[in-house]
Amino acid sequence: MSKEFVSLKIKRQAAPEATAYWEEFKIPYKPKMNVITLLMEIQKNPINAKGERTTPVVWECNCLEEVCGACTMIINGQARQACSALVDQLQQPITLEPLSKFPLVRDLMVDRSKMFDNLKKVKAWIPIDGTYDLGPGPRMSQKVQEEHYPISRCMTCGCCMEACPNVNHKSPFMGPAPLAQVKLFNAHPTGAMNREERLDAIMGVGGVTDCGNAQNCIKVCPKQIPLTKSIAQLNRDTTLHGIKRWLGR
Repeated sequence: MSKEFVSLKIKRQAAPEATAYWEEFKIPYKPKMNVITLLMEIQKNPINAKGERTTPVVWECNCLEEVCGACTMIINGQARQACSALVDQLQQPITLEPLSKFPLVRDLMVDRSKMFDNLKKVKAWIPIDGTYDLGPGPRMSQKVQEEHYPISRCMTCGCCMEACPNVNHKSPFMGPAPLAQVKLFNAHPTGAMNREERLDAIMGVGGVTDCGNAQNCIKVCPKQIPLTKSIAQLNRDTTLHGIKRWLGR
């Protein structure tokens, strides 16, 4: 790796209907740079590797500490966060592409709305009504807390969706992230009041049965969330729920 410049290739697209193309940049090297630093350098001085003036690259970021998931993109062929992708640990030329499983906005920015829509579909929250103090909620055992805490670390970054072969424009599969949240909220003493609604939601079109068990999701998750284990347990829960519902007719 050159200690003078960082070589960067970015897949660019001015609009969803525009033609995609690759553009190369050479950024002066500094110690401890990450991919966001490279993009900010281009934003300050949008000159490509040919010395031609170009438009600043469009991307999305927020927290800069691998918590929000906004800066997720494909870096050297792998979906990951740009804020935690350190230049010194990446092979050059560094290639940047937008996530392919979400609608493109422009350049490296995509619209992750469908992931949030699926969280709404599975009711990934605990509904508490009332304008008065309801008092302390029910306690969770230490064992349950420790088992489900890893799932709560999900930042809806989209890495699992990008890696999943069952998530594509031909499939309604909601993906691993929303499914894992069903496991999380059904385990909560208050959230369990809406357990059946959540199970009904994932038993429908695009639900848990659309998972092909490729297990790519767990390999790319930056938070090491036990996605495959959660989906396996949801398969059991939905089967039992379906049997009970059938027997209750």
